[in-house]
Amino acid sequence: MTELLLAATSLDVTPPPGHRLDGYAARTDLATGAADPLRATIIWLSTADEPGVLWLTLDAIAVGKDLTTELAVAAGAAAGIPASHVVVSASHTHSGPSGWTGEIHPVIPAERERDLVDALTTKVRATCLARRSVTASWRSVEVIGVGTNRHRRSGPHDNTAGILALHSPEGSLEAVLLDFACHPTTYGPENLRYSADWPGAARAALAPAVVGFLQGAAGDVSPRFTRQGRGAAEVARLGGLLASRVREALAGPGLALPESAPAIRRTTLDLKVREIPSAAEAARLVVAAEGRANGQDDPSGRIAQTRLDGARGQALMAAVPLPDSLELPISVVTMGDVCWVNLPVELFAVHGACLQADSTHPVTRVVGYTDGYYGYVVDHSAAESGAYEALITYFDQPTTTQLLSRTTAFMNT
Repeated sequence: MTELLLAATSLDVTPPPGHRLDGYAARTDLATGAADPLRATIIWLSTADEPGVLWLTLDAIAVGKDLTTELAVAAGAAAGIPASHVVVSASHTHSGPSGWTGEIHPVIPAERERDLVDALTTKVRATCLARRSVTASWRSVEVIGVGTNRHRRSGPHDNTAGILALHSPEGSLEAVLLDFACHPTTYGPENLRYSADWPGAARAALAPAVVGFLQGAAGDVSPRFTRQGRGAAEVARLGGLLASRVREALAGPGLALPESAPAIRRTTLDLKVREIPSAAEAARLVVAAEGRANGQDDPSGRIAQTRLDGARGQALMAAVPLPDSLELPISVVTMGDVCWVNLPVELFAVHGACLQADSTHPVTRVVGYTDGYYGYVVDHSAAESGAYEALITYFDQPTTTQLLSRTTAFMNT
């Protein structure tokens, strides 16, 4: 009889102060300390005969190509499995160090810091991954009040959390693989302390279970309309709200999953980079956006400010040579009726909904920010209105359609 085995641990990987924070172009000062720990969480599901899948989730703005490779090799070495069975995902917190991944986009220039990367990968590689028998079950639950569409409160947003629960034979909750779609931007650019933001608070509230957090199709989803402040208390409130709904779901029955290891398939999509406006046209858009930004910390003021940030970002893109195309790694993990489709981009909510609607799997969860980072993938309305994300995306609408159709075809193969 096949026995499902789990190894799960959460590592404190918070860097020392004095390093640059990522996530906001307006923030230039270095980190002064930590509001709460940054973590690398490992959830490895396998059997005695199959390597299964190891999820490594990191409190970071992104995991670029190089960092993904190094972390996958380190985690694979710790588990004794091929790196191809490791999925590396970022929570997308805007209060992590830029030095792990370096520049993820011309909007925020940054350099990789070798000492930070080595400290991170060394800790992952040295992790002891003792496996024990578990049973797996699936639940999803609606979560209201953490995030909404950040362009309009009633806009598209998948407000469900996906919950892979892993229990010991005695019934104790050992680990949770949790996915939810919302930018971790409770802390703003004025914050100079490392923080996992509300995903970290949700993990803490679900302790002692080990919780790996997967960020969903959150490109246009944030707490912009839901947050009541920008400090530690609000981080705890939003994370606690998510955790309370997860606990409610865990209290009820779930969908039993097979006692077999999850499977992973991978492919690569080559996508054309859009034509960026000329430097002169990009500069004109910046001037126009400056006239609309009002500097107020209310939803309309923040939208105007982000559009100014987008215009400035597009001007930076116009000033540097961009590749003709980008190669995006896509992976699909399946476990019984549940499918996780992983993409290295910030999908808009409507795109996540399309992938779910077109999936042939009974349960499909869309995960972004995984195994690389290639910016926003925007919908038609954002492209037409010149939203912040549309100004700095690498992809036009025909290429976006191609990404979705090819991902769907691979997912359903």
